[in-house]
Amino acid sequence: MDSSEPTHLSATDATEEAAETAAEKAAETFDVVVVGFGGAGACAAIAAAERGASVVVLDRFYGGGSTTHSGGVVYAGGGTAQQTQAGVTDTVEGMYEYLRLEVGDAVAAATLRRFAEGSREMIGWLGRQGVEFEGSLCPYKTSYPTNRHYLYYSGNELAAGYADVAPPAPRGHRTHAKNFSGASFYGRLRESALRLGVEFRPLAEARGLVVENGRVVGVDYDAPAPGHEPGGWHRTYTELAAKVHVWNPALGARLSAVAVAAARRRSSPQRVRTTGGVVLTTGGYGFNRELVARHAPAWAGLRALGTAGDTGAALGLAAEVGAATSHLEKMSGWRFLSPPSDFMRGIVVNGEGARFANEQLYGATFSRPLVEEQHARGYLVVDAETWRRARGQIRTQSAFFHLPQLGYLFGPAGHRRGATLGELARRMGIDPGGLEKTVREYNDGAAAGLPDRFGKTGEFHRAIGDGPYYAVDVSARASSLYPFPFITLGGLKVDEDSGAVLRRDASVVPGLYAGGRAAVGLCSNSYVSGLALADAVFSGRRAGAHAAGRAVHAAQAVQSAQAVQSTQAVQSTQAGHSTQAVHSRQGELT
Repeated sequence: MDSSEPTHLSATDATEEAAETAAEKAAETFDVVVVGFGGAGACAAIAAAERGASVVVLDRFYGGGSTTHSGGVVYAGGGTAQQTQAGVTDTVEGMYEYLRLEVGDAVAAATLRRFAEGSREMIGWLGRQGVEFEGSLCPYKTSYPTNRHYLYYSGNELAAGYADVAPPAPRGHRTHAKNFSGASFYGRLRESALRLGVEFRPLAEARGLVVENGRVVGVDYDAPAPGHEPGGWHRTYTELAAKVHVWNPALGARLSAVAVAAARRRSSPQRVRTTGGVVLTTGGYGFNRELVARHAPAWAGLRALGTAGDTGAALGLAAEVGAATSHLEKMSGWRFLSPPSDFMRGIVVNGEGARFANEQLYGATFSRPLVEEQHARGYLVVDAETWRRARGQIRTQSAFFHLPQLGYLFGPAGHRRGATLGELARRMGIDPGGLEKTVREYNDGAAAGLPDRFGKTGEFHRAIGDGPYYAVDVSARASSLYPFPFITLGGLKVDEDSGAVLRRDASVVPGLYAGGRAAVGLCSNSYVSGLALADAVFSGRRAGAHAAGRAVHAAQAVQSAQAVQSTQAVQSTQAGHSTQAVHSRQGELT
């Protein structure tokens, strides 16, 4: 269309343009804007505020995100105070060498080393925010310790192939609070951020980034105007919906939709500008079914873990500026065989009766071949002695949330029993000949003292004994009483020195940062308990600090420019006075 022709706007276009104009006129300016007030967002806000920056945080709900529903475990080592308290010897080098196997190429070696070297300081920093840790060591292998223990082996440190590379050390630092500790972990960070003067805007749904001359300078969002927020019922209802969402995503999504609709009816377009940068910490995308199906089809249809906000908002916002993504196909699912720990004495087989993984592995490491190689189906087989021993461990090893699961597994619906392996196989739908052959070969190797082909070691590498035999269906879709949740691990590619978002050509998007599960980070290849929260702290602090530094530089540049203009103005005035004096003297001479 010729640029001289008049532009005709539809009624909708005119309304949107008017709303944008109104939002621009009312826009506030902060040094740093954080989108998402979970663990990473809180750490970004605190790091920026500690450097004197003015900070505002926008959140679609009331803050907390997946962090508040997590176990509150932080992966740390190298000789933390809690490890010392427990009498544990650990080194930075040992932690680094172990994590190299877990992290792979997700981040550069220099970044991983920086994380390992700063691990003790990170725990100290969290302590200064009010997060408490304690060194009571869990004496058995578990997915999550009871309220008697707050330091444990939270990954594959003890498994073959890992223990051979680095001396094993417990590095799962659980926040000192009863049951799931994530709410306490997040609550302390939130309180610290608000104490530092961080402004929080709840029910703020980001619609887009404000970009000027190629630089991100703000965020457009919808939120209720001050004085028009929903009543107190809305927060209570929203938080209840989030809790339900963790255990029953379908029902939780319906409840959350009611809360979102109520907030949107009261919302209006708003804009906030920034001098330092926008930090995206909106979590993963497990509840974006289309994205999961596109990037990780084997996981499509399985149950995601998180909140209704885990829909990949950061990916959509950053796509506007050509941001690059990576590791979107990486998922972490959790099928833990322990507790009870003696279940690891058994073997896990597929429908043909063949083993496919080391039963000692951390739940997420074990779950990858289960889902991606075995079509999410597997069966745990144990002998009579193991079944008896495992049942005896329920009381001593079970955290509160384990009890319903173990009640199901040891109940009539959760397992099958057979006098012989062949009978058990037929009842489970496993090939009888395949299972008998697998057990025979496994027992022969164990009796001969040969290394297990999958690397199982120690007390758990023992022959399958006498019957009756028991089997548990450990498939991903076994039962709602035996859930198999997963989270996404990939996200936006970032510069590992600053946390700045990268474009597809590897150039930096000026003014845009990302952290936590919205970004590629430490656990984007492989997950162990505590590494996501540790990465949230590490990447959140990095992005917040760098954005605050940009704001300082911008302020200094403005001050410098004003000083130059002031000097030029003085010089111009002086020059004018000098010219007037010359003219005056010339008049006197004539």
